[in-house]
Amino acid sequence: MSGYPTYYESFDHKQMLEDYPLGDKFTSRFTAMTRKELKELQNKRFLNVVERAWQIPFYQRIWGNAGVKPEDIKSLDDISKLPLISKADIMDSVEQFPPIGDFHGLDDIPAENRPPIVFHTTSGTTGTPQPLIFGPKSREIQSLLVARSYRFMGLKPAATVQSCYGHGMINGGHYIREAVTHYTNALFLSAGTGLETRSVQQVNLMKTFGTNVLVGFVDYIKRLSDVAREEGLIPGEDIKIDMIIGHLGMESRENIAKAWGGPELFDWYGVGDTGTIAAEGPDHEGMHVWEDAHYLEVLDPDTNTPIPDGEKGNMVVTCLYKDDVYPIIRFNTCDLTEVIPTENKMSLPFKRIKGFMGRSDNMVKLRGINIYPQGIGPMLDESPEFLGEFICKAVRDDTGRDEMIIMIEVNADNSQRAYLQSEYKNLLKRKIGIEVQVELVSEGELTPLTQVDVRQKPIRLIDERFSK
Repeated sequence: MSGYPTYYESFDHKQMLEDYPLGDKFTSRFTAMTRKELKELQNKRFLNVVERAWQIPFYQRIWGNAGVKPEDIKSLDDISKLPLISKADIMDSVEQFPPIGDFHGLDDIPAENRPPIVFHTTSGTTGTPQPLIFGPKSREIQSLLVARSYRFMGLKPAATVQSCYGHGMINGGHYIREAVTHYTNALFLSAGTGLETRSVQQVNLMKTFGTNVLVGFVDYIKRLSDVAREEGLIPGEDIKIDMIIGHLGMESRENIAKAWGGPELFDWYGVGDTGTIAAEGPDHEGMHVWEDAHYLEVLDPDTNTPIPDGEKGNMVVTCLYKDDVYPIIRFNTCDLTEVIPTENKMSLPFKRIKGFMGRSDNMVKLRGINIYPQGIGPMLDESPEFLGEFICKAVRDDTGRDEMIIMIEVNADNSQRAYLQSEYKNLLKRKIGIEVQVELVSEGELTPLTQVDVRQKPIRLIDERFSK
């Protein structure tokens, strides 16, 4: 018989709760902590993660190719000596060592001693799905950090939480379910996307079970408010939502809150590999970075060097708790943010960021101007005719000139559209800095392109410049 451990035998769960506290224990632990004490904690955890990484062929190869030796990394101050890694490196590992690569530490654990593994993949919408591998300890800390975020925001005891995150092989819905059911006492409705539970059924679930907290990607959450009204249910009266916890990015908070009858909105940030990195608090002054679990660098997208607080750069993350199976050290998310330079008014030692501000690798450079598709929606929000859905098309004409076409769903009849199109062109030229083309369409016409009804993250850019 094999003697491998069960899930909760694989790590010290009680110690984990002590090391990564929740609720009142979190507040008492960290409001009393100085930045110096935080740095000492980070340094200890960083060295543990680096030690584990040196045992894994992926890091041996990448760090060795960069000329790094184990003795070069004596503290967190040496982190810049380590090269960045990205999703491309992970996928190169998968290609060289199929089917799940060599970026994890499973291969050096004998099968009879291997702990249980949680396995997911990314959606694979841009190619081969990326494997996501979690050991029990890192999986539970990752879930705990979501629950810490929700409780920090003000999630009430015994709330009813409905999730619009997807399931299947992707991580989102499973991860959120584990977070809420393991580390809060909320009643959890795992509705998923519109493909898993029809949108009409989702709003009826809210009505039937008294959902008061919605979690998920806000594009779909906003769409559900329209479905509720189509079903004769008035958000704020028939469905009383207190909190919406999503990934707001640059979306209009005012429009989302208005659509649902005025709930309080909270933003948080993380990626599949790292888990929750930062979360908005009750102060609503940016996102507090969970620096006991992550070391976050904000680097210039072109030079990969540090930039001053208040300037926009790529988030590069080192997970300080992933010392079991899959260490993540200097992972370039290619997601942009800014560090907020002012003091943390909640007396926490953590830095704060503005949250997701677009992707450096989803940028379109047009006549010397950087255009981030996710930023177009907020520019249009001041127009009452804008229905919230849009998509950008980058095209190249026969002369080789690049153009951007912004397709926008509006509530306007044909007699108004010529005037509105001109207004939008002027508005976008003023805000972007160059002229773009505008096409106006009716409600729902962009759904086949954005796939807002079936995707957690709607498509906002179609780049046709290189398709010919």
